[in-house]
Amino acid sequence: MRRPAKNRSRRLTPDSQRLVSLSRAMVQSGSRLEERAWERHLDVVLRKLLRGDHQAALDAALDHLFTVDQFAYDALMETVEALSSSCSIEHEGKPHDALLIAMPILAWTRFSIPAGPISAESVATIGAHLHGHVLADNARIAIAPTLYAIDQLPRSHADIAALTQRMAQSALTGTPLRPLGNPPETAPFLADSRYLLAVVVVPAQAPLFRWQTGEDMQDIAAAEERAVQQWRMQAAPNMERLLPGCGLELLLPEAYYTACREADRAIRPISLHAAVNYLTNALAITPTDLTAIIGRFSEDVEDDQIDEYRISFALRSDPQVVYGVVWPLYGSEDGEEDSQAAGAATRALLPADENAAVAPIVEIIAMLKQCGIEHIRQHAEEFSMESCEDCGAPLFCDLDAELVHAEMPEDTPGASEHLH
Repeated sequence: MRRPAKNRSRRLTPDSQRLVSLSRAMVQSGSRLEERAWERHLDVVLRKLLRGDHQAALDAALDHLFTVDQFAYDALMETVEALSSSCSIEHEGKPHDALLIAMPILAWTRFSIPAGPISAESVATIGAHLHGHVLADNARIAIAPTLYAIDQLPRSHADIAALTQRMAQSALTGTPLRPLGNPPETAPFLADSRYLLAVVVVPAQAPLFRWQTGEDMQDIAAAEERAVQQWRMQAAPNMERLLPGCGLELLLPEAYYTACREADRAIRPISLHAAVNYLTNALAITPTDLTAIIGRFSEDVEDDQIDEYRISFALRSDPQVVYGVVWPLYGSEDGEEDSQAAGAATRALLPADENAAVAPIVEIIAMLKQCGIEHIRQHAEEFSMESCEDCGAPLFCDLDAELVHAEMPEDTPGASEHLH
């Protein structure tokens, strides 16, 4: 869910060039009719590339548009995501629509956050809760019997398209799905997201979600809020059995990319809370004994775009960085807030309006203060996104603006080398 890498350079193949041209034509259209005509042409090209697993052509077009035409980039990305996570499928002579959804779970613990296969009984229970609180009455579903870590999710749009098609067939035929085979190992973080995936199938053009039906359409936002509250209340006990020893927060099951983006953002403040809780318990200290050091990091320090913040923690009595948290920026989030906004954050917590837009640096400082951290240092310079050559862990800035490896004291019980 990150922004494209800025340093990638791909040669535009004829397919890539066609995607670029059609995307730009879409956003330059003078009418809805023209826009939809170009969109249909774009859909045809994209479906062909997704079926043929030509991900490189898609990536080249996206990378090119990201640098030359942001509006066309957004249009192409939106279309690629829509087509890869949905499909039209025929069953018993009737057309159906299918959508891949994700059920994000935010988890935090001092131990290990589980991932991997889940039982048929758990799948059935989760399906019942989805039908009861989230999905439209006539929806069919197929749930993958795997609890995914973020680095175990499908890697490409083509992979997601293939998974969507396969799961849609399962939903219509009742064919059981197999757990993910040989999943890649995932690093043990203090706070991380887990995902359950499902495909929802309905008759063509029928509602997918409960808030699209009946009286719920009078106040859609309120209907979604009721759905997520019921989902959290009823599904939480089952999720707790899947993730023993973890604190949990369930997000609303939603379209795959939307749900994953929301989880990416929502896990960041939880990671800060988990880090402070871990450090105070492991080191037998209070939050006031810690100093937080905030650094701005970029893939390319010459272009003035901040890609992530890295928050270092050190003891006030010792300048050594003992732990670090990465706070990545997504989409249009801007890391170039002025010093006035950052200064205001050191004097006050987040705005009372939960829907108000909050600059990332303001949110970070407010979260640190909520955790009880009183000593916060923000470096003015911009750092390169460097990692340890030996273990791959990100490097964090210390009080002297030097990039260092975060290391817990040697006598700390259960100290982890993995940072989040």
